Formats: sequence, C-alpha cells, structure tokens
Amino acid sequence: MNANFTIPKFRLPAFVASLGHKLPQWPHALALVAGLNAALKMKLLPERELELLEDKLFRVRINDTGGEASYTYRDGMFRPVFRPTREPDLAFAANLSAYLQLLARQEDPDTLFFNRELEITGDTELGLIVKNMLDAVEWPRLPRLPLASH
Repeated sequence: MNANFTIPKFRLPAFVASLGHKLPQWPHALALVAGLNAALKMKLLPERELELLEDKLFRVRINDTGGEASYTYRDGMFRPVFRPTREPDLAFAANLSAYLQLLARQEDPDTLFFNRELEITGDTELGLIVKNMLDAVEWPRLPRLPLASH
C-alpha cells in the first residue's frame, strides 16, 4: 500500500443500509470473531486485560451498510452471539469509513468519537479498557507491494 494513501471519509448510499438490514447478520459476527481470535493467536492483544472482557457482550454496528455483529469473550476465546438476549455491555456504531480509518491507524477512537463519527455506548470503564487494548496492539508490518509502472 502506498504510504501516502489515506482512506477518505465517506458514507455509503442509504439503500445499502436498507438492504443490509434485511440480510442475515451471522456472517458479520463470524468474520469479526475470526479476526479477533486470529489476533489472539498472534498474541497481538494484551493478555492481562482479556480477563476483564470475560462474559461481556459487545456489539459492532456499521451504520451505512446495515451490518451488525455481537460477540462475547469467554474461556479464552471470542465467540459470536447470534441472538443477544440483553443489551450489550459495550456497543460501537460508525460508518464503514470510520472503521477503516481506525484499522489503518489513520484516525484514533478519541478523534472519531469527539467528531461524532464513532458512537460508543455502555460501560464507560469497559470502553476505556477496550480502547487501551486497541491502542496497545502492534500490527504486523505487511510487505510493501511493488507498484506497477505504466
């Protein structure tokens, strides 16, 4: 990826979310949990804080796609929750571009939150624990791909 590439702030058209709400949500939960468990396996997440997540219910909603994923952390693994029976202990909601900017470390959660681009609801202390965990992650460096010259 070009070091000068930045993810623009965008919002998908409203019809995308209206279609997305009608689709099954379980694939989102499986994909998110697979990624979190891969990060666990790669020792990217700080282990001492993980026990603080035990049996907490989390929800991630992507506003402009209509996607939503609920999950929990139990017995050393992240697990999908397909039909939550209670409100999440911690919930995140944002447009796809905000999540992509977070993943690329282009924006931090505080900036997105204070710019009203990331909504965080639920247990404030748990939110700080998760934020600090994410800040502590050392993402592996991917090899640079040679850019084709034309």
